[in-house]
Amino acid sequence: MGTAIHQEEFLPEDHARFSQRLVESLEALRALLSRPGFGAGRPTVGAELEVYLVDALGFPLPVNRQVLARTEDPRVTLELDAFNMEVNLRPGPLAGRPFTALRKEIESALAAVRKGAATQGARVAVIGILPTLREADLGSGALTAEPRYRAMSNAIRQRRAAPFQVAIRGEEEALNLTWNDVTLEGANTSLQYHLRVTPGDFARMYNAAQLATAPVLAVAGNSPLFLGRKLWDETRVALFRQAVDDRGEPGEGGFQPHARVSFGHGWVRESAYELFAESVALHPPMLPVTGDESPRERVAAGEVPGLEELRLHQGTVWTWNRAIYDPKEGGHLRIEFRALPAGPTAVDMAANGAFLLGLTLAFAERVDALLPALPFLHAYGNFIRAARQGLDAEMLWPADAAPSPKPVRVTELVSRLLPEARRGLVDAGVDAEEADSLLGIIEQRVAARQTGAVWQRRMLARLEAQMPRQDALAAMLERYLHHAESGEPVHRWPVD
Repeated sequence: MGTAIHQEEFLPEDHARFSQRLVESLEALRALLSRPGFGAGRPTVGAELEVYLVDALGFPLPVNRQVLARTEDPRVTLELDAFNMEVNLRPGPLAGRPFTALRKEIESALAAVRKGAATQGARVAVIGILPTLREADLGSGALTAEPRYRAMSNAIRQRRAAPFQVAIRGEEEALNLTWNDVTLEGANTSLQYHLRVTPGDFARMYNAAQLATAPVLAVAGNSPLFLGRKLWDETRVALFRQAVDDRGEPGEGGFQPHARVSFGHGWVRESAYELFAESVALHPPMLPVTGDESPRERVAAGEVPGLEELRLHQGTVWTWNRAIYDPKEGGHLRIEFRALPAGPTAVDMAANGAFLLGLTLAFAERVDALLPALPFLHAYGNFIRAARQGLDAEMLWPADAAPSPKPVRVTELVSRLLPEARRGLVDAGVDAEEADSLLGIIEQRVAARQTGAVWQRRMLARLEAQMPRQDALAAMLERYLHHAESGEPVHRWPVD
């Protein structure tokens, strides 16, 4: 959503003009994708990381605009809530040691944010959901004071015409909450990898990413707590869907529109065009800001259009794996992997990325055999079970010589998939030593049965035996921040 937004209210003619431009943009995209050589180039990998700003006691501190003003780093930008920031990590070649490069990017970008944050008495917390969050922290005043975020909040509220209803049931506790704006979404912070792929490879790579997401998410959980309740290992998955749900009451005939946050609606058959067209067909424009460029004219002239309206619209449809069009470098496509949480450490996040991208690359080579053996509904079910139960999840997975997928414990499945992920990475040119080191962290994490989510639950249980829960949450966060600063991967963190 790089388009500048300067207005907060829109007229019917703004929506009509924007909708027409979306139609033109889809025509231009279809023509681009059929252009010989479009999007060709070596695979690259980049990432975006969202973080919290917290005060000396570990509570959210809404000073992101002040911190940005004192952070001299173009990689740093604002996020939805005033206690959130985002760092955009510079992309580099997939071949070689890409995760070492990204780890250095994470560490240097976080150092820049910490330097700016210190001027405001703030610290940086890299965690999926901040355990010390309180309802008072998430009121309407939490929204970052930027037209883009106010416009999005207004659009969603107008479309709903009713408060948000958030209901999340964990294994032990549950949350039921009525809310009036989108600020709950700011409770979620993630690490989003981007992988550049050629148009001809996009469909099989995207479907492979959908398959790979569930087992990786199960071993990467870091968001078990929200508003003092113990919920899912990746509570973000349940919360995000409900926090920006713009659907109002069912329409005539009981028709219920599709949610803007979803795992998708089926396997991609041929090209990325399907996903962009689906976003336009299923979701009305939220931020109808129309630029001056004519996509038709640019394509007819043999040029590469910006497709700003289509990119803006796509940025308001939050599939867990999202298709990205970028006009830079002659125009190209990327897959944005959105499901992984932020934290706990840079090395943990690099390991999660290596496992996710390695599996995606490996599955892409045999995706034609995998898809018939695992219906899309089962892939979605695996994703939800991974988010809910983490290492305790059981998944349906294709079995050799079996006509249908069979249940398998995720810990057993991951052990079977790690060699595939290594092959995917090494075949793509990733240094074998780097692949072995990072995938070894995943293997050790499973052996120790300790993800970030597991560590938080264990630490909270120990502290709750000594103090009330609210105090225990704050004490647990302090220990989390201490261990994260050490750089030790989470499977080695003690519970003491």
